[in-house]
Amino acid sequence: MKCNSYYRFFRNLANKVKVDILECLKEKELSVSDISIRTKLEQSKVSHALSNLKCCGLVECKRKGKEIIYSLNKQMILPLLKIIDKHKCSMCNCGRRG
Repeated sequence: MKCNSYYRFFRNLANKVKVDILECLKEKELSVSDISIRTKLEQSKVSHALSNLKCCGLVECKRKGKEIIYSLNKQMILPLLKIIDKHKCSMCNCGRRG
């Protein structure tokens, strides 16, 4: 089955675990164990989510000694997150129910 790139991209942004990881990485670059501590998730779950995020180019990684350090793909994801934040408050009735 051929994977639709839009589906794969938005599926990553529609997953709470992955969004929580992106939120952590907005603050600073982190290792899997640091992300695991901050999100209170198992390291294996964090690693799996990071693998998917990396595959779509949402995060980048570099080796620092024995650790792999993850960071946001700032050129692509930060502008996108700003657009989403602007949209949610202007178009999604931010803070209102109904």
